[in-house]
Amino acid sequence: MKTWEYITRRLILLIPVLIGVTILTFVVSHVIPADPAMHFAGGPKAQPETIERIREELHLNEPVLVQYFYYLNDLVHFDLGKSYLESRPVTDSLAQYFPATLELTIFAMLISIPLGIVGGIISAIRRNKLSDHITRFIAIVGYSLPIFWLALMFQYAFAYQIPILPLEGRLSIGVSAPPPVTGLFVVDSLLAGDLEACGSALYHLLMPAFTLGFATLALILRMTRSSMLEVMGADYIRTARAKGLSERTVIFKHALRNALIPTVTVSGLSFGALLGGAVLTETIFNWPGMGRFAASAVIGLDFNSVMGFTLVVAITYVLANLIVDLLYAVIDPRVKLGGV
Repeated sequence: MKTWEYITRRLILLIPVLIGVTILTFVVSHVIPADPAMHFAGGPKAQPETIERIREELHLNEPVLVQYFYYLNDLVHFDLGKSYLESRPVTDSLAQYFPATLELTIFAMLISIPLGIVGGIISAIRRNKLSDHITRFIAIVGYSLPIFWLALMFQYAFAYQIPILPLEGRLSIGVSAPPPVTGLFVVDSLLAGDLEACGSALYHLLMPAFTLGFATLALILRMTRSSMLEVMGADYIRTARAKGLSERTVIFKHALRNALIPTVTVSGLSFGALLGGAVLTETIFNWPGMGRFAASAVIGLDFNSVMGFTLVVAITYVLANLIVDLLYAVIDPRVKLGGV
């Protein structure tokens, strides 16, 4: 199967996945014992006429199945509805908040993937040595620590006790945001040649990105270590050593390439998980991203915003898995796209 055919088929399969996501999200959000119309109108003391008008506007007087088809019709026309929380279309809100979350997630992965792979390699080739024990301890800590606790400890250590990193936000006070092109401050500041804004954006990214990516770092480290240990015992590795190849060549040219396939899988899934699960990190570091927006939407019963957020995360997961499958063929030529 050609690459473009495989990509086309996977994108077509995205449609039933998104329909399933919309059904689950819509049903769950609309069967909870709450009245969003009363909430948007101002609470129990709101005028009955106002509440009824909002109910009609949101089709809340209709059965859930009818409401879903109204929503699906709007979705086909790329209309995610209105965010009553912010009094504007959901697409506008997501367009504003998504780049901040994407930038945070990308930098979290840029920290966790290299450190995790290098740590896993060191741990595998120095099995049961001090460095192996240290990396395994880091992996256990990464699995165990709640992200909110880790974020608070980083803030206490590096923003209060040793004030070397900023406490919150995307840019320092007095630094202007670069002209919006991608919405990613680092990229936009480089495109504009604004090194001050670029440095400030990187400075503010360091602590929240490391916090968000620490658990992923531990997972990648553990996965790389176990894969390397399995590969290092394979017959072709012993053959390579018998040919007199240097240990560096054996590890990086023969062993690592085959050991990276599980790591690539974990990395792709982790990217989607971080993008959708940045709520705590964004809240603690006052990061103006999609996670905070989604949390506010859940609390405020803003169903349209919740479903818009869910759709973005679902699309990200599917696209991340598609990229992972394409990388399989790059890493290992024996892998055939589509299984043919």
